[in-house]
Amino acid sequence: MKKLTPVLKDYLWGGYKLKGMFGRDNGGKKISESWEVSVHPDGFSGAGDGTLAEYLAKNPQAVDREGSPFPVLIKYIDAAQNLSVQVHPDDEYARRVENDNGKTEMWYILSADEGAGIYCGFRRDTTKEEFLAKVADGTVEELLNFIPVKAGDCYLIKAGTVHAIGAGCVICEVQQSSNVTYRVYDYNRRGADGKLRPLHVEKAVDVINFKAFRDETGTGLPENIEGGKIRLLTKCDYFRCRELTLQGRFREKNGDSFTAVNVLDGAGSIDGQPFEKGDSFFIPCGEEYILEGCAKIILSTENRTGYYAGIDLGGTFIKCGIVSEDGKILAKDKIPTGKERDYREIAADMANLVKKLAARAGVTVKAVGIGSPGTIDSKNGVIVYSNNIAWKDVPLCGEISARLGLPTYITNDANAAALGEHFCGAGKKYSSLILVTLGTGVGGGIVLDGKLFEGNKSAGAEIGHSVIRMGGEKCTCGRRGCFEAYASATALIRQTQKAMERDKNSKMWQLVGGDIEKVDGKTAFDGMRAGDGAAKRVVKKYIAYLAEGICNLINEFRPQAILLGGGVCAEGDALLVPLKKQVDKDLFGGVEYAPVEICTASLGNDAGLCGAARLAAVRSAE
Repeated sequence: MKKLTPVLKDYLWGGYKLKGMFGRDNGGKKISESWEVSVHPDGFSGAGDGTLAEYLAKNPQAVDREGSPFPVLIKYIDAAQNLSVQVHPDDEYARRVENDNGKTEMWYILSADEGAGIYCGFRRDTTKEEFLAKVADGTVEELLNFIPVKAGDCYLIKAGTVHAIGAGCVICEVQQSSNVTYRVYDYNRRGADGKLRPLHVEKAVDVINFKAFRDETGTGLPENIEGGKIRLLTKCDYFRCRELTLQGRFREKNGDSFTAVNVLDGAGSIDGQPFEKGDSFFIPCGEEYILEGCAKIILSTENRTGYYAGIDLGGTFIKCGIVSEDGKILAKDKIPTGKERDYREIAADMANLVKKLAARAGVTVKAVGIGSPGTIDSKNGVIVYSNNIAWKDVPLCGEISARLGLPTYITNDANAAALGEHFCGAGKKYSSLILVTLGTGVGGGIVLDGKLFEGNKSAGAEIGHSVIRMGGEKCTCGRRGCFEAYASATALIRQTQKAMERDKNSKMWQLVGGDIEKVDGKTAFDGMRAGDGAAKRVVKKYIAYLAEGICNLINEFRPQAILLGGGVCAEGDALLVPLKKQVDKDLFGGVEYAPVEICTASLGNDAGLCGAARLAAVRSAE
């Protein structure tokens, strides 16, 4: 462990807040920036008897196991005045033109005066010509996206994003190790030499992203941990930052990367050495560290992004995607299953598809996940039985693993879809949810406290086969009155057809051109919108059946959300509003204490492959 000493910078827009906040002293002069963790030639942080740069030159594997260059520069910034409107290039441009790294950065707001804010990108899509005209006449701020901020807010500013820190903000900035900035507008300010500060408009327009700003920060919710709370601030290709609210004893071992520790508030000890507000430390790769006390701390590391292959195995197609650990699909494709073939041939096709997509994405895959229909022995990687592809006791994970040399995991396809929605879809803000898919049958999966519920011997949850009408219609499973027999899209079609047969004057006949075989899940809803009484009754009764089954699920599992998937969900509020009203009315104990959201799933056909990839990430880390 190394305790670091900062490098202080004085620019014309700086102030005096860093002295009061962190005890920084610049001989009475203003302090614009305090470079806390730096190996950049424009300012080396101190580390013991030397500098951090000297220490890392002698101990390159303190950064990571590969001995990579130190990737970040961490600083505090006091903006007493507006900073210039500026942009940073990406790696390719910066290395080619400036012989430096590109610059993506994160801003964590330490304090902000009332009304203070930041500029991040453009309010709307903009052209180079419009931008240059606004720069020329001094009105460029009209194009920029202004965001009022407060302490604790966090924003990721990617290379190519036009930005500026507004007056009254004090921030902690974690950035690539770079000092390349292209100013495009500087309020006609003059430097210490009395001359206008130089602008770099020509280079700036080479690298600016002129699209409207899209926030990709990805800040998470605080999680309770031993020793306090922690939340992800952001992660990108260069760094990962977390906010630790220390309330006791926190212990962590660095795996593949260093950790930079910046104490924003409070006091305590690190490995027995006292720390206070404003202290910064470097923890080498592979070392364990222990923090004790009450403090607010930012932990910064390399972001060693993992990539996983997710396979959605179906009776007709095999879909596969290469998915990053933060849920971005880098490449995807599908191939015919050819289910009449020997499973070993199909496994070979799946392995080749993974190889092809990994090469297309330009990444190395860590593990493979599979979502498959049927009864799955996920512990041993075996498809016990799948009617869709006529397989029995197929050791699919072993076949894939042998061909790829990668750990391979499997679960039921409905489980995979639920995990996908929880990971990066409509359910990502909930720790507990149930996905209900309304298709040929009623299926789905359950995630409780962030973990997939697979049940005894990975048999999963057959949520479509709970009885909602004792002695009711016969279900495909052999029982009577199942949820599936009343709330599937198949059931809705059957209910619509029966209503049409009873009412030959129904407008629904016109909607299907007089052919009852053309009825689908939309027919009754379209008829309802056309004012047809029979259609209104079908929709009302269908929603009542759906509400009955959903109430059972909520009463049994108490999730935070029910996600609905399937074509019926395209009806939107026509389905969701009366459904929510009915569920809230019938729910045991009401909704005041433990309200439940009901919304539609968002990933569509990608849910299964995203969930399979997430399964691979979780299982390979266990």
